[in-house]
Amino acid sequence: MLNLLRPAIGMAAVMTVITGVAYPLAMTGIGQGLFAEEANGSLIEKDGVVVGSRLIGQKFESDRYFHPRPSYAGDGYEGDNSGGSNLGATNRELVNGIKVRALDLSAENGNRPVPIDLLTASGSGLDPDISPESARFQMERVAKARNIPLNDLEELVAAHIEDRTFGLIGEPRVNVLMLNLALDEMSS
Repeated sequence: MLNLLRPAIGMAAVMTVITGVAYPLAMTGIGQGLFAEEANGSLIEKDGVVVGSRLIGQKFESDRYFHPRPSYAGDGYEGDNSGGSNLGATNRELVNGIKVRALDLSAENGNRPVPIDLLTASGSGLDPDISPESARFQMERVAKARNIPLNDLEELVAAHIEDRTFGLIGEPRVNVLMLNLALDEMSS
């Protein structure tokens, strides 16, 4: 019996070292070596203080800022509570929520049709980006709240549009945190 247990215990110990120690250390080393900023959360600092992450959305509610997509992650943009609403397309609660959000956004942004990404949350509820159309949709409100010429704001939004990844993956997008930080810089 001991002849059967010894190789099994030895193999379990070897596999534990390989998969539980060596592999995670190798992946952490590769991540830190090749993608240090991303591996450390893509944190954004302003005046030595971390104000957010380039990869995780956060709430901006003031008229002075561009607003992100809605979030169902806890009370909104809680990284430890990531997730969507899990409501189906025919669910009355989801449909009514979108209708209310559409009316509110339209009223506060000049009674125009609202881009779809401002009405629906992403699957994670932590999406840091909005479409260029959503940024343009909000420009008049932000320009009025900050007393900034609309042309200046148009240039700022255009400068923050990121193209598709590798030219093919995803859609053009605007990172809300980076846009709002540039907006603060422009205003000061």
